[in-house]
Amino acid sequence: MTQIASRPVLRLHPAVRDDIGDLTTRRPVPGPGLEQVDPFLFLNHHGPQTYAPGNAGLPFGPHPHRGFETVTFILDGELAHNDSGGGESIIKAGGIQWMTAGSGLIHAELSPAAFKRNGGPMEILQLWVNLPSRLKMTRPNYVGLQKSDIPTFVTENGVTVEPVSGEWQGVKAPIQSLIDIHLAVVRLPGGATFETPVAPGRNVFLYVVKGEVSVAETAVPQWNLAALGDGDAVQIAAASDAVVLLGYAEPIGEPVFSHGPFVMNTRDEIIQAVQDYQAGKFGPPPRV
Repeated sequence: MTQIASRPVLRLHPAVRDDIGDLTTRRPVPGPGLEQVDPFLFLNHHGPQTYAPGNAGLPFGPHPHRGFETVTFILDGELAHNDSGGGESIIKAGGIQWMTAGSGLIHAELSPAAFKRNGGPMEILQLWVNLPSRLKMTRPNYVGLQKSDIPTFVTENGVTVEPVSGEWQGVKAPIQSLIDIHLAVVRLPGGATFETPVAPGRNVFLYVVKGEVSVAETAVPQWNLAALGDGDAVQIAAASDAVVLLGYAEPIGEPVFSHGPFVMNTRDEIIQAVQDYQAGKFGPPPRV
């Protein structure tokens, strides 16, 4: 019988607080000692916080992207999306947005009028996923999914798994990504355990959104990203009720040259991206 090798925790990377105006924001990657978890480039954790009635909402008006994908998890509240490719939606709590910026897109991520009028709780994760050079100029695309579109299931241990991309314990997620990214939100009651196979050589992205867990018997507190070693499985045990953002993928292994909202392979490609954006080649800015 083959012995399962659980991936060990090599390092913990606490999220760094970096508020955007009155928007509570924490960022575990990039951060001190961690540039990326190839192909996962960047994570902003906004909230949790409660907005008062008559608020100004989220501050992410029209802005461009090229060369990667954004995956946005609306854990609480609502988020309105509008982009230059015609993508438009209002996603409520439990839903996700998957945007392939590819060759270039301008989008806005703002609070809907009703949320600004009434206020309420808000918590959002936005993850940036890199694309290899062969796909950086792919055609832009946007998919918005509500909670009811996510094929959520509960394990024998009472763990709730919300598969977003790839496949999880035989359940096919609604998104099948360009480079075989597997992403899920995993909700563990205190005392519960969760194990999933991950082929050796793939990089694991594990961020504790809420609560405290242990991974291969190493404690990982709330708002920490755990850098894992190699192995063929990820084992998580919850010390308290916990929410974990879990993903894995083959590393791309290419140079990353980024500047603001553009992620390419070389400086020249960044200069071209800026010029193309300024020349209007990303399409008309979305209405807000």
